[in-house]
Amino acid sequence: MYKMMIVEDDRGIAEAIKEQAQMWDLEVLCVQNFRNVTEEFANFQPHLILLDISLPFFNGYHWCSEIRKISKVPIIFISSASDSMNIVMAMNMGADDFIAKPFDQSVLMAKVQAMLRRTYDFAASVPILEHRGAFLNTGDNSLTFAEEKIPLTKNEYRILLCLMENKCKVVSREKLMERLWETDSFVDENTLTVNINRLRKKLEASGLESFIATKFGVGYIIE
Repeated sequence: MYKMMIVEDDRGIAEAIKEQAQMWDLEVLCVQNFRNVTEEFANFQPHLILLDISLPFFNGYHWCSEIRKISKVPIIFISSASDSMNIVMAMNMGADDFIAKPFDQSVLMAKVQAMLRRTYDFAASVPILEHRGAFLNTGDNSLTFAEEKIPLTKNEYRILLCLMENKCKVVSREKLMERLWETDSFVDENTLTVNINRLRKKLEASGLESFIATKFGVGYIIE
């Protein structure tokens, strides 16, 4: 089942679209937290986003730009501000389509279905893991925080992936070493410690203080 996220502050419009989309067997989330749309995006992992321009706190252009920093998920703007300037701006910000309000629900759903087919018949979606505003993209093994891309070595990425997949759970050193054993290089206790320390320094240098906590005698945790 495909998942669609609706970023629309008019509850009537959002619920009407949701009801129609569910008839097409789409799982739908209507965003509630307009202060942090990217957090809801990371938690829900939608296959497509419907995005209005006029929103509380930050406009749709802002959120389109923020999402484009971490994902290539299809974004369709829906707005009554459908003059040429807004359409061009939306496309330049990374939108895939623009539908003017008011629109026919059946036309909207036809466009949504066409976009999903074009995107996912040929490519799998790339999951994004998020914590404290840091986004780990499992498609290109990159970490993004505060608009900065943080380079990771193969071992650093594997450690961070394992910890973020088990967010708020303690991950044992043994499990982390098993994950690193997936590489061709030999990994022992000292190698793991060195990699953890290097990763921590890299995260702290980018503003992610105390991102990885140690549970002495047990392992590590992201919480």
